[in-house]
Amino acid sequence: MEELIKVAEEKIVDSGDDISADRLKNAAATKKLAIFDALEILNRIQEEERMLEDSEKQTDTKVFKGFAEGRSK
Repeated sequence: MEELIKVAEEKIVDSGDDISADRLKNAAATKKLAIFDALEILNRIQEEERMLEDSEKQTDTKVFKGFAEGRSK
């Protein structure tokens, strides 16, 4: 997360005075997309961690088996 903040605080383009509007616009859009992608990845990681924690909690619960399922072995 700290690296993402560093990227967000950096200048968009580090070239001299002659920056075209299109180049600046493309660089800003690329930076914005990279930040949103990183945040989406972080959200997915957190969701996966929650799912793993929930699955660990659910393994302790007993599963109901019907008569045929219990006798099938």
